[in-house]
Amino acid sequence: MRVEIRFAGFGGQGIIKSGIMVAAAACIYGGKHAVQTQSYGPESRGGACRSEVVIADDEIDFPKVTEPDILVVMSQHAYNEYAETVKKEGTIILDPDMIPNEKEIEGVKVFRVPATKMAEELGRRIVANVVMLGAFTAITGIVDKEALKKSIKANVPKGTEELNLKAFEIGYEFGRKVVEG
Repeated sequence: MRVEIRFAGFGGQGIIKSGIMVAAAACIYGGKHAVQTQSYGPESRGGACRSEVVIADDEIDFPKVTEPDILVVMSQHAYNEYAETVKKEGTIILDPDMIPNEKEIEGVKVFRVPATKMAEELGRRIVANVVMLGAFTAITGIVDKEALKKSIKANVPKGTEELNLKAFEIGYEFGRKVVEG
């Protein structure tokens, strides 16, 4: 088993942190092999960024994502750049409020998760990435729910664990309902 995941959006959305938390959940708390790489522009906020994760049962000999099985995307620019790179039969999870213009992409499952709006309803837009991680976990089943919760606790700023875990649960429940139809 080898799964390639790309998280993409703009700086300040927690895109890099999302990749780190998924990779840690897979290898530290989930017993799988994982590697995470990242790329971002010189701007700290507002510039394009991406975080890529490869998860496998065996050792990973090539750490780059070439054709993602899963794309989690949180900006129109990132969607425009990466949506058509997803493997046939792959999955795109997107925030429809951040991506108003979608393309028709054949052979790819698309799940719409209003993560930014859900985070705003929690009173903190900054946890939109964690809402999206909850939905990602429920939709894909790639990483164990409890492993990701442990990773979130270990990777968010002290004092924000409760808010982030609540954001994760809200996203997870939304994703579970989407999958069930």
